[in-house]
Amino acid sequence: MTVWGAGLVAYVVATTGRTSLGVAGLQAAERFGISASVLSLFVVVQLAVYAAAQVPVGMVLDKVGSRKVIFTGALILAGGQLMLALVDTLPLALAARALVGVGDATAFVSVLRLVPAWFPGQRVPLLTQMTGIVGQTGQIVSAVPFLALLLGAGWTTAFASLAAAGVFVGLVVLVVVRDHPTVRPGRRSSESVQPVGTGAEVPAAPVPAAATRVPIAVVLREPGTWLGFFTHFVCLFPTNTFMLLWGVPFLTAGQGVSTAAASSLLTLAALTGVVTGPVTGLLQSRHPLRRSWLVLGAVAATVVVWATVLLPSTPRPTWQLALLVVVLTVSATASNIGFDFARTFVQPERLGTATGLVNVGGVRGVPRRDLPRRGGARRRPPGRRVHPRRLPARDVVAGPAVGGRPRRAAGVPSKHPAADGSARRRGPPGARGGSPPPPSGFGSLLTPCGACGQVRAPADRAR
Repeated sequence: MTVWGAGLVAYVVATTGRTSLGVAGLQAAERFGISASVLSLFVVVQLAVYAAAQVPVGMVLDKVGSRKVIFTGALILAGGQLMLALVDTLPLALAARALVGVGDATAFVSVLRLVPAWFPGQRVPLLTQMTGIVGQTGQIVSAVPFLALLLGAGWTTAFASLAAAGVFVGLVVLVVVRDHPTVRPGRRSSESVQPVGTGAEVPAAPVPAAATRVPIAVVLREPGTWLGFFTHFVCLFPTNTFMLLWGVPFLTAGQGVSTAAASSLLTLAALTGVVTGPVTGLLQSRHPLRRSWLVLGAVAATVVVWATVLLPSTPRPTWQLALLVVVLTVSATASNIGFDFARTFVQPERLGTATGLVNVGGVRGVPRRDLPRRGGARRRPPGRRVHPRRLPARDVVAGPAVGGRPRRAAGVPSKHPAADGSARRRGPPGARGGSPPPPSGFGSLLTPCGACGQVRAPADRAR
């Protein structure tokens, strides 16, 4: 428990570093002399680096172990925060934020790698859920004590304190964390992962602790890897789309609730996660061969609840919106079952790589907005038609469009007549790749705010 706790502290510090700039937006714009639209580059850079680093970090994790990866990541994170505290130019600040993204990418997958090595298989699902729940308390740290230090002592002191925290937890991890328990004579190794497809009902097999070179192609051929990837993706993107982008505008402008009521609903989501996470973990432990039922049930419930909210033409009552928020939170907790699929289907010497790949599925489910140029939307040249197969990767956005057919990944055939370019319908100049315009209704009210560049409802912009 001490080893897991030390790794968990490192994950909390990483989450604090990830969200620290979110509460320092005004100070960052003033320090670097940039607009709100340019400020969004910090989020894009960090998210891109975080996603790109997942699989490489997982491969290194399989080779050298969690202790060295967490320690190195904590130092990289501290270096990025110290650099951000001292520089005053945009390019160097973006480079510092990229370092923060690399350090952040090492924490979660490394802590998950420690859990099956130190705990019995029956406890792994619950501790996986608890890792995600406790780790997110870093958002509270950045929103309360860090923000108070930023307002009281200034930019340099606040971010230098995060750098010091990163160095401190790195040293703690170096002293406390071990990749696996010491094997006593006559006893099996505790670093074990359940055999393929059996879950916790079959005793774990001993696994040698020697480092093994892990080709990425071997992990990609494992069906359990992709089962975990798409579980994490499908269950998490509806929640991310609502919580991170469209939630407040949809509730206020689309459903007519007050800003205070919308805030209460989002608070309900946070409280629900604290309850549903452990419950989901316990159900996984007691019924390991029925984990897929939990995933399918969460997906089906999400589809049904969204249909009952979106299909009627009148605003929904508060209890129905609360039910929507609860179901989306349940779906988010079910997404962590993807890591359990990877743990039980993939051989232990490949687990870090598989966990990193599964985590990429959750990052792919994060909604992304176009970066405006000087306050306007990014546009394609007038009259230019782009074939779907030639769409760049940044044009592929997880999740459905606001009010039309879902966007499709490049190169994937579709039966829709407009998907192959033969009858592609063009939208307004600001639409990407000729996607149809948003419908009238609440979607037409969601325009970028001139002050911060975020999509907000009129009531939110007034605030």
